[in-house]
Amino acid sequence: MYYVIKRQKNNPTKCFIGFQVPKYIASKNSDNVIFEFQKDGKPQRKWVAKKDILFLTEDKDFFIKTMNELKSAEAVQQKLVDEAQQKLNESVENFTQNMNNKLDEFDDLKDNKDVPCILKTL
Repeated sequence: MYYVIKRQKNNPTKCFIGFQVPKYIASKNSDNVIFEFQKDGKPQRKWVAKKDILFLTEDKDFFIKTMNELKSAEAVQQKLVDEAQQKLNESVENFTQNMNNKLDEFDDLKDNKDVPCILKTL
């Protein structure tokens, strides 16, 4: 069995994926590695760019150790992102509330004769 850790580029909060495959096909002349596995009893192949593969190994213990380290680092970073997202949500809520208050104040003032608003005549 072979163990792979691959970069994930399309999801900023999920930067890698680890998986095992029974077979791979690679060539020095190709920029890709083909991973072959079974799905629903049928052979499947997945092409992966070599530059996106962090490593390919037969050493299960090293794979598990590395995955645990990466998951730990990911958890720390995810916690920071979650905290920042919470602060952003609070800031947006505060912004919205303050702006709505300011708009309500102006809405109350628009009927004042000193405010040149055409809506008063409509």
